[in-house]
Amino acid sequence: MANNNYKQFRCQPRLPKFAIPKSYDLKLTPDLTACKFSGTVDIRLDIVADTKFIVLNSADLQIDSKSVRFQSALKGFEAVNVEFLVEDEVLVLEFAENLPHGAGALFIRFDGTLNDQMKGFYRSTYEHNGEKKNMAVTQFEPADARRCFPCWDEPACKATFKITLEVPSDLVALSNMPVVDEKVNGNLKTVSYQESPIMSTYLVAAVVGLFDYVEDHTPDGIKVRVYTQVGKANQGKFALDVAVKTLGLYKDYFATPYTLPKLDMIAIPDFAAGAMENYGLVTYRETALLYDEKHSAAANKQRVATVVAHELAHQWFGNLVTMEWWTHLWLNEGFATWVSYLAADGLFPEWKIWTQFLDESTEGLRLDGLSESHPIEVDINHASEIDEIFDAISYRKGASVIRMLQSYLGAEVFQRALAKYIKKHACSNAKTEDLWAVLEEESKEPVNKLMHSWTKQKGYPVVSVSVKDSKLVFEQKQFLSSGSSGEGQWVVPITLCIGSYEAKKSFLLDKRSQTIDIDEPSSLSSWIKINIDQAGFYRVKYDDNLSVNLRHAIENKRLSAMDRYGILDDSFALSMAGQLPVSSLLTLMSDYREEPEYTVLSNLISVSAKVARIVADADITLVDNIKLFLINLFQYSAERIGFDPKQGESHLDALLRGELFTTLAVLGHEETLKEASKRFQAFLEDRNTHLLPPDIRRAVYDAVMKKVTSSDRSGFDKLLKVYRETDLSQEKTRILGSLGSCCDPDIILEVLNFLLTPEVRSQDVVFGLNVSREGREVAWNWLKKNWEHISNTWGRGFLLTRFVSAIVSPLSSHEKVKEVEEFFASHGKQPSIARTLRQSIERVQINTKWVESIQNEKNLKDCVQELAFREY
Repeated sequence: MANNNYKQFRCQPRLPKFAIPKSYDLKLTPDLTACKFSGTVDIRLDIVADTKFIVLNSADLQIDSKSVRFQSALKGFEAVNVEFLVEDEVLVLEFAENLPHGAGALFIRFDGTLNDQMKGFYRSTYEHNGEKKNMAVTQFEPADARRCFPCWDEPACKATFKITLEVPSDLVALSNMPVVDEKVNGNLKTVSYQESPIMSTYLVAAVVGLFDYVEDHTPDGIKVRVYTQVGKANQGKFALDVAVKTLGLYKDYFATPYTLPKLDMIAIPDFAAGAMENYGLVTYRETALLYDEKHSAAANKQRVATVVAHELAHQWFGNLVTMEWWTHLWLNEGFATWVSYLAADGLFPEWKIWTQFLDESTEGLRLDGLSESHPIEVDINHASEIDEIFDAISYRKGASVIRMLQSYLGAEVFQRALAKYIKKHACSNAKTEDLWAVLEEESKEPVNKLMHSWTKQKGYPVVSVSVKDSKLVFEQKQFLSSGSSGEGQWVVPITLCIGSYEAKKSFLLDKRSQTIDIDEPSSLSSWIKINIDQAGFYRVKYDDNLSVNLRHAIENKRLSAMDRYGILDDSFALSMAGQLPVSSLLTLMSDYREEPEYTVLSNLISVSAKVARIVADADITLVDNIKLFLINLFQYSAERIGFDPKQGESHLDALLRGELFTTLAVLGHEETLKEASKRFQAFLEDRNTHLLPPDIRRAVYDAVMKKVTSSDRSGFDKLLKVYRETDLSQEKTRILGSLGSCCDPDIILEVLNFLLTPEVRSQDVVFGLNVSREGREVAWNWLKKNWEHISNTWGRGFLLTRFVSAIVSPLSSHEKVKEVEEFFASHGKQPSIARTLRQSIERVQINTKWVESIQNEKNLKDCVQELAFREY
């Protein structure tokens, strides 16, 4: 029975501050056959308060209670009681008397299991010479170091780490720091690593397995390696090149060199997230690190570059300067996301990556338009709540408000302040306010006041603009996708141009409404664009005259790509919220038929998919004409770009080709389906055929599945054969992503059941969850039927939230809202999906409302007919 004294340690968000860890001496011995490990930890610490308890984190470990002892300068103390508070993942060590203040050492021996949950110290499987093998890998962020060794598992409890691994002598053993000593003893070797600089527990790392590597050095002598499965080292070369250049770029930008003597990056076959920025040993999913010249698409190449740049940004922003608590997670993730675009733009200017950054903002705006969103800074009261905030708010809204602030303060001031912030807080922890203080000091602008409204409250404004008495009137109110009105108010950095990008104005809108005088009232008859290049995190709604003028400006190619993107995206959001008829949105979309820019077309493609689905839900008789309109809309670009890559074409054309033909395939465009079928046949006969380059494989696979039915399933079987034969993760995830585009509910059920077989790695199941409109009901029933199994398998990480959002969010009726609520209410509380579930239900409610508003739209049928048969 737990001692009553321990009550004080239950249900606390943070550990008590009796003791402060200074350094860990950690020894681990993994057994890759039995999938177990044993270890010892010797923690130097300072006792800073009267206590006979030492309280730290531990989970899923067996502690050898006889081994627990504390040694002060004068005497040793045995623990009289070792108590686990399992719910809180806390270990309470009780001693017979108060421990002396000052330095001491805590020793603990423990055992654990190499789990299959992709967190803590876990196992991943791979094949070597046809034999299945295990590797041991760590993944500690946010709060899973405690599953590997007892520790103060909080970001502010920084310490140094000396790590020793005892492993089979034929394996590679890596950790954060370079090896200082290696002793081989028969089949085993003991590998010791240099002591690390001061760092948080979530950044400690170890990997043990069979690997090849490629290596290079930065100009100042840092050794950089990319480790891969045996035989795949060549696929690490692109990431290696990006890493070496990026380290140099960040050294200059942050005015601080990379602080460790080496950087290893390693591809792990089973990995829940995209990558993890462990200090000096960055772990990745294979798809985010490996690039194969012959079989990877342009989209894969870009993903590798931006993910590597993101993880390396963390070596400064996160590892060197660490958030004080998870409330400030966005400081890590928002910054690393924003800075990764800065690096990618430096290395690949032809990618126009800052235009593509708008996709990040759009995803942030999409989630933050829900009343079930959360502020950028969110109170975390228990470890179980942390996983859910690794979302589009922390990453994408975080990155977007940083871009907004940089654009407001100016690039040079911003860079100077960042370098100062890094120097000031290096090797320690910082809060959001610490960053604002440095930026305020450097820019002499009221940064704290400006940014407070963006990080402390959820949501964002829609700024309505109208012309009144030759003046511009601006009004802000909170934007919600449901069309409801919210209470929020912001300090909004408004930028605008009138008739030309030469004539710019800016001001801070810090009231509900504000009127602006225009120097030349006559210029109000030309176009006016608010939020230049979409630098601000808000939506804009124009009055009718201003809207008409902007449409003319789009037709006459007067606006920048970012502004064309913004007008389309804001109109889509306003239509979803019932503030703009769908007919007006479709008419605006038709102006983008000859759009030349990849990022704008890419957004048009995703808007089209959503509009087609919601219109079909509202009125099935409109479906054929909507499809016809959309096929016509994309025909111009499809003809320009063609199925086959052209000599010397741009990276952006390669990206566009894949997305365009995928869309045409999903819309059922006959010529695309025929061409795809022919090319797929050629690919089946020869996997290296030039007729199926990687950029169009996804489109072709979608087209193949589009034609599959229960009575003609050959395409499905052939695609599964390709899946089974490839060992390239990118190819496997491409195929998984296209299986759900089939329209036959029986096949969809088979696809979903296939996802739960051992043939699909548990990290990859989420790629197969997006199913066609015809498969939604089947997917929902499948989720209910398999919920217990899914919840047990994925329930201890953030991947579980993807099942809920992918399958629940697309539904669109009052009945479904009720069904979803009742089902999850009857299946007990699960704190790790609570927020996602509320958000997904809200999305269903928004869809339902949108369907109703479309059904009430008088002239929609005529509009769709007119657009479908328009002669271009």
